[in-house]
Parts: sequence; structure tokens; C-alpha cells
Amino acid sequence: MNRIEKVNSIADLKVMFHRNERPIYFIGATNFNLLGMDRWINRFRYINYIDCFDGRHPNVFVPTETPHEEFTSIEDITNHLLQHKEVIDLIERRGGNPVATFLMFDEKTEELAKDIGLDIWFPPAKLRQRCDNKMETVRIGNKAGVKSVPNALEKVESWEGLMKTCEQHGLGTDLVIQSAFGDSGHTTFFIANQDDFNKHKDEIVNDPEVKIMKRINCRGATLEACATKSGTLVGPLLTEVVGAKELTPYKGGWCGNEVFPGAFTEEVRLKARAMAEAFGNQLLQEGYRGYFDVDFLIDQDNGEVYLGELNPRICGASPMTNHTAYAYADAPLFLFHLLEFSGVPFDLNVREINDRWAQPFFIDSWSQVVIKFTEDRIDQVTHAPATGIYKMAEDGTVGYQRFDYERRAIDNEREAFFMRITGPGDYRYQGADLGILITRGRSMDDNFKLNIRARDWIRGIQKHYAGKPIVTTQHDIAPEPGSFKIL
Repeated sequence: MNRIEKVNSIADLKVMFHRNERPIYFIGATNFNLLGMDRWINRFRYINYIDCFDGRHPNVFVPTETPHEEFTSIEDITNHLLQHKEVIDLIERRGGNPVATFLMFDEKTEELAKDIGLDIWFPPAKLRQRCDNKMETVRIGNKAGVKSVPNALEKVESWEGLMKTCEQHGLGTDLVIQSAFGDSGHTTFFIANQDDFNKHKDEIVNDPEVKIMKRINCRGATLEACATKSGTLVGPLLTEVVGAKELTPYKGGWCGNEVFPGAFTEEVRLKARAMAEAFGNQLLQEGYRGYFDVDFLIDQDNGEVYLGELNPRICGASPMTNHTAYAYADAPLFLFHLLEFSGVPFDLNVREINDRWAQPFFIDSWSQVVIKFTEDRIDQVTHAPATGIYKMAEDGTVGYQRFDYERRAIDNEREAFFMRITGPGDYRYQGADLGILITRGRSMDDNFKLNIRARDWIRGIQKHYAGKPIVTTQHDIAPEPGSFKIL
């Protein structure tokens, strides 16, 4: 794969992937999650379902649209691509001993990859699925000494049974209930009385076990890390943009992140970093290794930091993590993930790296927001903004400046990089991802609400979209609102 016999330093790591000759693919709906990674890895290529760049990205391959079953998950998209003749031909044509990475995959993916000679550089789907279970996350955290918000993991059959469980565990009656799997905003239920419970009763009682938490006055944060045989490397702590009505129709739904020095108190930041490192080391004990993301809940009343959720994979925060200042000073976190699976021996001083990455100097200021279609209707897009660099005028209007596929091309805070997801001919439906807007600086104010600049940017981009009504007979081919996320 490379001329490096053993990786002992960051310099070795960068040279190893600079000289890499083994084809490495990221296969998924879009390349958003690993945006820019092709700059770090020779022979890295994206294979995507959606052409966000209108054929202008040199390392994105989008096969011709072919008939397929309706997608119900990211895994369906991954598996469709792996069975597409043009994808199979591309992989064969480029030769080598190819490697695949994904946003999401399942056991069918593993079979398809094996059939076409692709090695998967992630832990097995079955293990990833186990760790992704919110109940299991609590249990792994407990083993690592990383505590969750006071909770009970129980089967709920009735309101009366729920109240009895809460009394036994001292959780009170103001609750948050989560099911084992699912997207934020869809499988998290806020229960303060029996009417709230009845509203979500079917989703709650049908699960064999749910997480019942005491509701706290919290603020969310997220952090990505990588568990390796040299230790767990810890990225920066990011804020979360959650439930902004300008961005998402889903209360409590994730819709972006910020990173900037001073986003959290030093105490909270160091506590979260230590918790992520301990959690990653425990994941290694569970057999999981490589890239992962943990959400934290910070109690605003007492400053306590709790474990939230685990994403045993790359995720929507990955483009922020892999482009912060430390990544350019050393290397993106994802390179350490690839190193872990490469089979190349390595011995890195993870303590030294983590200490350096913990310094505020290695954190710069960026934000990203995911713009969804928030209206409760369906239409067909007739015009959509192209991916590229946009500029905001003094009056807050937004205009297209030039094509680019690099967020680094943004010159200042009056410019932004927009990556289009929904394009001409696609359907707009409530919850559809229109695109991602990346800016320098913050998108929220000190009260963690969208600031005026972010609202102008969102409104400005949305004005570039136009749609037409669809006739009744076409409704059955439009996606179901909120069916699944793709980022």
C-alpha cells in the first residue's frame, strides 16, 4: 500500500496517505461527510447517488440513474450503489486492492462488498449495530465510568407502569424517553403528563426496552474521536444547532454545528474530552475500533456533563471535525481511522497529540447548517442554487459568486459555501434536505439561537429555489415526508 513500514509520527502518517496507491472509496448518498478528504489521500474517490456538483467535482463519481426499490434508509442507497454496473466497472477498472468506507452500512452491504472484492475499513455491521443501540450506549458508558443523565432502561407497557418505574429510580415526572434507534427529532419523546404519553404511546410501548431519562435543563454538544491501538484520539467539542424552525420542521432535530474557541467553559471542555477518551478506550474493550461520535448533554443548572448518544461511525459533524485548525496543523481525525484499519504497524504518542488538540489555539471558528424544506407541502423543484461560493450584499441578499467544491475557498464572513442536495427535478417535501451552508464565524448568538447573519443566509439561499405543483397522480412517487435522513 505504501513505502512506510511503520508509522511513528504525524509526518509518517501524512506521507503514508500522500503516497497511497490503494484505491479507497467513500460510498454514499453524497460526499458531505468526508468533504475535502480527497485532498489528503492519494487515490481516494467518492461514489455518490446524488450529483451535488453537476459533474464538476473531479473525484466524485455518480452513476447513471437506474430503476430501484424505494429507498427507506441510507443503507439502501449504499447497497444500490454497490450493485450498480457502472460502479462495479469503475472499481474493477481502477484495479488495486480496493477499500470501502461508508456513512451507514449493514450485513447485506458486507456481502455485496465481498462479492466485488472490496475490503470494508469499519468494524462489522453487527457490532456497530449493537453499539448504536441507545441502551447499550448507557451500559458501555457505565463500564467506562462515563455517566448518563439519571435514567432507567425498561420495557414500558402503560402510563401507570412508567410512573412506577420513575418512582423507583427517582426520575420525577418530567421525562425524556428514547427508543433504541432512530434519528433525533423522530424517536425522542418529551413526556410531562399522561396526555403526552398517550400521544406517543404506540412508539413507546412497542419497543422491548426504552431509555427513560429525567428531563434536565441541558445544552447539547458533540465530539468525534477515534479509538486506536495507540489510544483514543479526541477531536474538538462542537456546539449543536437543534430544532431551529428556519432549518427543520422537527422539534429537537439536529440541523448543524459550530466550532469556536470559548464555545464551552474550560471545565466543561476538558471534562467532555476526558469522557470521550474513556468511552473510546471502553469501546476498544468491546471490540469496536476507529471513528465514532458522542453527544453530550450539559446541565445548565449545575454544569454537569452527561453522556448523550453514540454514533459509531462518521456523521454530520465530521466535516467540521476534519477541517478544524488542528487537522491542518497535524492531520484530519479520519486519517487515524484509516491508519487503524490499514494493517500498517504504528506507534503514536496519543497523549501528546490530545494535549496539543486541547489547546484553544488549535480551534478556529466555523459553522454549518443543514437547510431542510420546512413547509407542509410537496412540489417539484424547477430551479435550485448550484453548489459553490455565495456572497452576501449589504442588504442581506445572497448571490452566486463562483463554483468551488472546497469550503476553504470562502474568503471572509460575507461569503459562504453552499452544497446543494435537492436539485432541479427533485421533489421538495417537508423535511427534505435542500443543502448545507458552511460559513466562517458563528451562526448562533450567545443564547444559542440563530443570529441575524445566519437567518439572512438561510433566507437568501432559499430564495434561489423555485418549484411547481405536482399533479395528483404523481404524489405516490414523491418521498414520504421525514422518511429518513441522508447526511
